[in-house]
Amino acid sequence: MATVTFDKATRIYPGSTKPAVDALDIEIADGEFLVLVGPSGCGKSTSLRMLAGLEDVNGGAIRIGDRDVTHLPPKDRDIAMVFQNYALYPHMSVADNMGFALKIAGVNKAEIRQKVEEAAKILDLTEYLDRKPKALSGGQRQRVAMGRAIVREPQVFLMDEPLSNLDAKLRVSTRTQIASLQRRLGITTVYVTHDQVEALTMGDRVAVLKDGLLQQVDTPRNMYDKPANLFVAGFIGSPAMNLIEVPVTDGGVKFGNSVVPVQRDALSATSDKTVTVGVRPEHFDVAGSDSDLGVAVTVNVVEELGSDAFVYGTAQVGGETKDIVVRVGGREVPEKGSELHVVPRAGETHVFSTSTGARLSD
Repeated sequence: MATVTFDKATRIYPGSTKPAVDALDIEIADGEFLVLVGPSGCGKSTSLRMLAGLEDVNGGAIRIGDRDVTHLPPKDRDIAMVFQNYALYPHMSVADNMGFALKIAGVNKAEIRQKVEEAAKILDLTEYLDRKPKALSGGQRQRVAMGRAIVREPQVFLMDEPLSNLDAKLRVSTRTQIASLQRRLGITTVYVTHDQVEALTMGDRVAVLKDGLLQQVDTPRNMYDKPANLFVAGFIGSPAMNLIEVPVTDGGVKFGNSVVPVQRDALSATSDKTVTVGVRPEHFDVAGSDSDLGVAVTVNVVEELGSDAFVYGTAQVGGETKDIVVRVGGREVPEKGSELHVVPRAGETHVFSTSTGARLSD
């Protein structure tokens, strides 16, 4: 197994002046599951393809273990890749698809069969080994693509949105399978997705990219609790964090009719007259209907999930209409069109500079 290092790795496509990936700096530990996540066009797939050797590196370096692989061809990097479209050979059986790379490498038939059968057992594919890909479901094809990567026993797995072709329920169960399989095999894995729920549930650490720039790399819990800037705060979490620009006042920030205390250091770190406060939907306290505390939210839509519910509403904050999402208990769901008064819970707010977007609170 091996570590992976992006050392200020940069990719500029021909004809462009702006880097698709700009000085990417990440160290991935041996056996770690790292997820690259971000919106379309942020550079996550390009970063993976640079590691695979499918894209040139125009600056910096990429290392696998102690080897500098920046300019090595893909076949010499000891990696295995699982693509979004599975890339299976339609005329070959499942067993031949899984063992094809070993056959090309000159491994004898008995050893190939043994490795394929071991991988098939792990992936619950034993009874499908003689079938062609067209006779399999999407989830089974996805597992065949995984099996093809496993039999090679590479130093690094690379996965480029391998679940995006599956339906929602299968995607949830398959991501659990992939995460537990990776733990068992202990192979360093770099996984690309645009789905932040997938990123948070699968990765040991998550790296968020935007416009080719690394925004933050951290554990899912730290990223949720302490987003580094406004972009990460708005991107990580489902539903997204509420981000509201509010005036700075004595003792904290003015949130509607209430003053919410925030760390003094956070406010002294900026000269802005306003700051952007982030509040997760679960970190609002709902005041009584006759209260005038906090902000009045008009309920537009209620998403009932059984154990709890999400209230989507609008509020007047600083003379502007803002969308606000509040999580409430499943037994205390408000009526559409009614009004809630909500106050951010002290100690659960995030404070960001309105001008730079940087995090101000600890």
